[in-house]
Amino acid sequence: MLSVSFSPLIPAYALWALGAVAVLLGLLALVSRGPVAIVRALALALILLAVANPSLVQEERDKVKDIVAVVVDRSTSQSLGDRPAMTDRVRDELQRRFGSLNDIEPRFIDAVDGAGDDGTRLFAALSNGLADVPPDRLAGVVLVTDGVVHDIPASAEGLGFTAPLHALITGRPNERDRQIKLLEAPRFGIVGRDQTIRAEIQERGGTGSAVLTVRRDGQDFARQQVRTGAPFSIQVRVEHGGPNVVELEVESLPDELTQANNKAVVNIEGIREKLRVLLVSGEPHAGERTWRNLLKSDANVDLVHFTILRPPEKQDGTPINELSLIAFPTRELFQQKIKEFDLIIFDRYANQSVLPSSYFENIVRYVRDGGAVLVAAGPEFTNYGSLARTRLSPIIPGQPDGRIVEEPYKARITDNGERHPVTRDLPGSEQDPPAWGEWLRIIGAQVQTGSTLMSGANDLPLLVLSREEKGRVALLLSDHAWLWARGYREGGPHLDLLRRLAHWLMKEPALEEEALRASANGRTIRVERQTMSETAEPVTMTAPSGQESSIALNEERPGLFTAGVESREMGLHTLRSGDLVAFVSIGPPNPRELVDVFSNTEMLQAVAEGSGGSIRRIGDDGQGVTVPRLLTVRSGTRMSGSDWIGFRPSDTAVVRGVSVFPLALGFLGLALLVGATLAAWMIEGRRRTA
Repeated sequence: MLSVSFSPLIPAYALWALGAVAVLLGLLALVSRGPVAIVRALALALILLAVANPSLVQEERDKVKDIVAVVVDRSTSQSLGDRPAMTDRVRDELQRRFGSLNDIEPRFIDAVDGAGDDGTRLFAALSNGLADVPPDRLAGVVLVTDGVVHDIPASAEGLGFTAPLHALITGRPNERDRQIKLLEAPRFGIVGRDQTIRAEIQERGGTGSAVLTVRRDGQDFARQQVRTGAPFSIQVRVEHGGPNVVELEVESLPDELTQANNKAVVNIEGIREKLRVLLVSGEPHAGERTWRNLLKSDANVDLVHFTILRPPEKQDGTPINELSLIAFPTRELFQQKIKEFDLIIFDRYANQSVLPSSYFENIVRYVRDGGAVLVAAGPEFTNYGSLARTRLSPIIPGQPDGRIVEEPYKARITDNGERHPVTRDLPGSEQDPPAWGEWLRIIGAQVQTGSTLMSGANDLPLLVLSREEKGRVALLLSDHAWLWARGYREGGPHLDLLRRLAHWLMKEPALEEEALRASANGRTIRVERQTMSETAEPVTMTAPSGQESSIALNEERPGLFTAGVESREMGLHTLRSGDLVAFVSIGPPNPRELVDVFSNTEMLQAVAEGSGGSIRRIGDDGQGVTVPRLLTVRSGTRMSGSDWIGFRPSDTAVVRGVSVFPLALGFLGLALLVGATLAAWMIEGRRRTA
């Protein structure tokens, strides 16, 4: 390519000023001297041209290919139905057809879900993918998407380029879907009270009503017919402290687009209004204050404590109104209000005819209906007044064998105890022998039910936990836990042990010996399986799309198996291990990608047509996909037709070399200047002679 370039020897403003002076002088000379001044003006012009320093520039250029960006939508909504297969077929066909266009280079850009709940951001992906491409090299843009895009510019002017934009829409025009939308979902609730959940079932192509199934902690709770498109309420009782997982699931439609939004989960954190504990000490002793201080230090515990100072055998006829003691309200506590307590502790209590046999039967029923009892035994557990010889014996996990061993020993964690959350990782247990003080007494017993978590002298059982139908029972076969509290021989973790023990009895979820938990950090799901077994079976995870996968677990600590897995889908994931179930949500509870799942051609229509492009479905025939022909259009305003889409070539090139030929320097410039001067001299000389 040949062109003329100027490189002035003086600043441009000076050159323009000099040119203006030359023009003025030329006009004056023309007026005063007539046509002969033209030669002088020509000489001045040549001088100006020499100062402007003109050059001939020869450029060597190579034509470069134009870029067509193909943005492939890989968001969550694009994973529904047959859209993934349609998308892959369209991409492959476009790649094949672009191969026949020699002057166009396709650039394929995959767009996934935006961060957080940003939804589908195709135009952000397009901008990032074309960051290194000059705007004039862009011949066009093709979007392969379902049309559900969340960052569409307000107009074609906001695109940042002038090339045509074509949208190829996946999905079908007659899609059907049903989803459940939460309107009100409580986050917290008082244990034992009902909470209200309000929701609505929305559908397209449905029947007007649907069957709703409600589950609580994985178990079916209710099943009812619900009108779609109208709000409804569900009453759910908070059964226990910690997470109460309520699952609402609506039946699916035939040929439904996705079942990922047919389910909603409400995680209600159960809060106990007050943990009511009844502590009954059979006699004054050094250890009862340890229990009292422990329970009173917890502001959430409402403690009722009685110590029996005057058993029946010490009756001497003194009138009740002359005693400073408070009568033990046995009937009120063990018959009228027993169900109000979350835990009953018998601390060195022996049967002294204070409690009738019928009251022990009440305690047994209380436990089997979901209550909890802790027996902290001393020497009285071996004699005739032992609780194991009352009607309470069916729920006590161990029976005394008559031995009382009084010798120093260090409590040890058993194999079961290393796997149980109550005793696992007790401070000091990591050493052998344990780094804590000694106890001086243990009561011999034969364990009949439950698990022994700690042992003492001569490997006798020290702490036994047992389940009795809906309730729980613990048996501590020593009354010397107070030695740890007093710092005897450096003391021990009495607060950790006794607090965990009490909270396990009161069904603290974090201390369950069989549990399945899941949590999410970004797209990484952490699975935890707490078990008393030596191994853990793989966990089955169901993704929002319904796809199931098996997760193998690795032992992190005794009784605790974990795994981490990356999720490719947004939404609610369900994990199951036997009868245990856990839920975890990736992303927001109701992600934008699953709120509007129907493909459409309307959202992108204005910006596509405003750019000179087009929008069309590629799956209307039901027989696969129809990809339009690809053409380059060099003239005219139409960039699409019924079966084709067009791209506008830019004719851009890359300069490979430049040759410069100065015009006003050297012999040529000198000859022109001398010739003009000589011509002016000769003409003027002739004029004077004449």
